[in-house]
Amino acid sequence: MIHKRMWERKQSASPGTLDFYIYGDVESDDPGGWFSDPKESETSANALRDALAQQPNAQQINLYINSYGGSVFEGTAIYNQLRRHPAHKTAYIDGFACSIASVIAMAADEIVMPRNAMMMIHNMWMDAVANADELRKAAEVLDKINAAGREAYLAKAGDKLSPEQLVEMLNRETWLTAEECMQYGLADRYADKGADMSQAAEILKTANGQLAQQLAARVSLSAQMRALQEPQPPDPKEKTINPILKLFERSM
Repeated sequence: MIHKRMWERKQSASPGTLDFYIYGDVESDDPGGWFSDPKESETSANALRDALAQQPNAQQINLYINSYGGSVFEGTAIYNQLRRHPAHKTAYIDGFACSIASVIAMAADEIVMPRNAMMMIHNMWMDAVANADELRKAAEVLDKINAAGREAYLAKAGDKLSPEQLVEMLNRETWLTAEECMQYGLADRYADKGADMSQAAEILKTANGQLAQQLAARVSLSAQMRALQEPQPPDPKEKTINPILKLFERSM
């Protein structure tokens, strides 16, 4: 048995069954740098790949999820690895499945939710500090990432959720109860017991803090884009400087 703080792989008591626990942020490996050593993430796509390789003939995979999200790139790779694996997959939402953690849950053949558990879905976001052309390219990349994420939800929901409904829900960052997840095809059945919500307040605090950071980043990015698009008034001081003197200033 391998114990890890956030992502644990356990050999189940049932032969051919693997239990995975995704508790906490989904994070990529840290390659290290000048002043830090490389670190392997407990919740990376590499960690899942290595764990699956140890049990290539697993017939049942159980995912136990209580996470408010993390790296879109890692989560997307995890989703695709699980979808590709031939085992039957069951996801149990033990509390919250937020952001990219909800996408990972969509890889399961069956999603089980206690009546007091929740999902949160929203459009993905990224940090970007660059010039105008690079910011426009970042926005285009983000549009493609969001489109790929929508496919995961729609593939699970079937005819219970239209693309138009999903876009509206993602745009307004929607929290979904277990009942609503059942209604939209994002869950298949209720769990027999309720989820342990003893840490719910802390998880909600962290999730709300992340949303506040997203909002601040979006406001800042919008201001930068407007500044780039609006013509700048000429600086009156520039008119008083002799062009010959400006040549000397550039050479200094």
